[in-house]
Amino acid sequence: MTDTRRPSGLIAILRGLAAADAARVGSALYETGLRTLEVPLNSPDPLRAIEVLRSELPGDARVGAGTVLTTAQVRSVHDAGGQIVVSPNVDADVVRETVALGMDSYPGVATITEAFTAVHAGAGAVKLFPSSQVGIDGMKAWRAVLPAHVELVPVGGIGPASLGAWVEAGATGFGIGSAVYRPGIAAEEMTAVARELVGAWREAEPRLRPLTA
Repeated sequence: MTDTRRPSGLIAILRGLAAADAARVGSALYETGLRTLEVPLNSPDPLRAIEVLRSELPGDARVGAGTVLTTAQVRSVHDAGGQIVVSPNVDADVVRETVALGMDSYPGVATITEAFTAVHAGAGAVKLFPSSQVGIDGMKAWRAVLPAHVELVPVGGIGPASLGAWVEAGATGFGIGSAVYRPGIAAEEMTAVARELVGAWREAEPRLRPLTA
């Protein structure tokens, strides 16, 4: 039997999120349709923010950490209730520990060699970072040689206008950072941008390639 998985979709990168703001920000983004939230570990008290998000949001939300560099950090994220681990680099030990603990790994890659290293360590998705370095044409070439079940998730500079072109080239998710959240952003701006991104994603969804293993 062929196993088909759901794509990652939009991942909101909440860099700088304070734990005291986590419930308010998380709930507002969830209401716009965003279902995956990442708190980078270089934010203030990120593990507490993850705990708050996980306890406050419905069960279909995914919560986790970004800028994860060590296996000790992976375990801390897991203990906080995290479900995803995002890194700016490929560390095979970090990928293996993430997968062993039942979480989804998103290691950052900028070359096809790094992408295969991540896949061989057990990653089911790779984060193209920065996406501008790889480009749409580069990602399309990667898609032709990577295993069909591996997700390609561009991060950096993706907006509603360009999202569809990346999907056409094989992307199945996107990391969205300061465009949707930064400390001090007005709630109205945050939710307006999030709704526009969610709308663009839903418009592109019918063109998504299936993820099969």
